[in-house]
Amino acid sequence: MSNWLIYGIGFLAQILFSGRLIVQWILSEKSKKIVTPSLFWKLSLLASFLLFVYGYLRDDFAIMLGQALTYFIYVRNLQLQGEWQKSPKIIQWFLLIFPVIIVFYGYNNGEYDVDKLFKNEAIPLWLMLLGIISQILFTLRFIYQWMYSEKTKTSQLPVGFWRMSVIGASLILTYAIFREDPVLFVGHIAGLIIYVRNIFIWKKQRNGAT
Repeated sequence: MSNWLIYGIGFLAQILFSGRLIVQWILSEKSKKIVTPSLFWKLSLLASFLLFVYGYLRDDFAIMLGQALTYFIYVRNLQLQGEWQKSPKIIQWFLLIFPVIIVFYGYNNGEYDVDKLFKNEAIPLWLMLLGIISQILFTLRFIYQWMYSEKTKTSQLPVGFWRMSVIGASLILTYAIFREDPVLFVGHIAGLIIYVRNIFIWKKQRNGAT
């Protein structure tokens, strides 16, 4: 497949990821508090879908791992908001099973080499480990958000989510620089600014409440 097409898929995913943050940020600025619109999760799910495909096409296990861990959390948040149930069943099933299908299809047809993912000559072992650790830490923010939302029975983005986002994004930026991956770099440098801004919005919200 053409590198331009592969990078196009990656950049489209990052545009959607950035779009969800811009929507959330604008609505939070307008409300003077951190809000969690359903569009945030819809764009997250679509972007994760595309970035998973991008990671697969680039034989980048770190990217695929990060998306696989958060993909279904996006679905769960849409369920908590009552938006998932409104989508057609065929779309629900497609989004749920696609990540599994693409892995099994590629593997069974000899296109998907698990060993290759861990021994990619373009990615030294130390860099692979940095990417995996970065993605795991970045993903923990959504696990934290998911547990917080399950506890409150509402879909929320608590301040801990944004703090973890800053740490995770900083590490992924480091990985992107060494990996020379423009998709990851552009996506996370833009997101880092909004993560920090949401922390300031939360502080103003807390000070106003007290």
